[in-house]
Amino acid sequence: MSKHDEIAGRLTQEILSGQYRPGERLPSERDLAARFDANRGAVREAMKKLEHLGIAAIQPGGARVAPLGEASLDIVEPMLDIGDIPRRELIDNVMQVIDALMQVAVESTVTEATDEQLYELRMLAKPLYDESLDQARLVMARMTLLRAMMTGSNNLVCQLIAERLFVAMLSIAPKMQAVNEYITVDLATHRIYARQLDAALATRDLMAIREVSSAISKLNRESVARAYAAFEEAQGADAGATEAVRESTG
Repeated sequence: MSKHDEIAGRLTQEILSGQYRPGERLPSERDLAARFDANRGAVREAMKKLEHLGIAAIQPGGARVAPLGEASLDIVEPMLDIGDIPRRELIDNVMQVIDALMQVAVESTVTEATDEQLYELRMLAKPLYDESLDQARLVMARMTLLRAMMTGSNNLVCQLIAERLFVAMLSIAPKMQAVNEYITVDLATHRIYARQLDAALATRDLMAIREVSSAISKLNRESVARAYAAFEEAQGADAGATEAVRESTG
């Protein structure tokens, strides 16, 4: 990691964790150079990166923290990277947005796709109701179908936003492993929905596609919410056991 990336990464984490509030002045170039044992050129590059992310505004006399609501979409990845695991609410927010974008993309694709293109999408949907499908393969099959539908859409803005969110979610996959161990998907119900989606694609039934897409989204979000709850419960139990051992040996 370059020095300016190190500085930018640390300051980004501190801003996102609330150490610096919107409107507050960030440390001077001289102070940051001393803190990170860096030259001022590296500090300036780091501040430019914060400005690109939209979380800092460089002004005469220094830089101030910008409201998070004014940040660029690129800030999603650093937000997900805060802490040992991503915040449950943030993961759910990203899943909601991806599903909403997919609704737009699917409607555009189904309306404008040729019969051959629609057939190719249906072939990608078929693995989702394979009787031998396990959770790991389900995730990969669903991601493949989502990206294919997004690519088939003529809505470029929708494509760009969704792809950025896909990349952000993939980047924090290692951090999600601890939570993913607790994910249990109702595969039987998922296969039913997948068959309904295939039938809706075959007939270009937009209403049916909206309904089954919403049902799949709800099923996936509920699975992740349960996994987080189970993970947090396990963490609490482990902490309680550790404390009990400490007290018994203290």
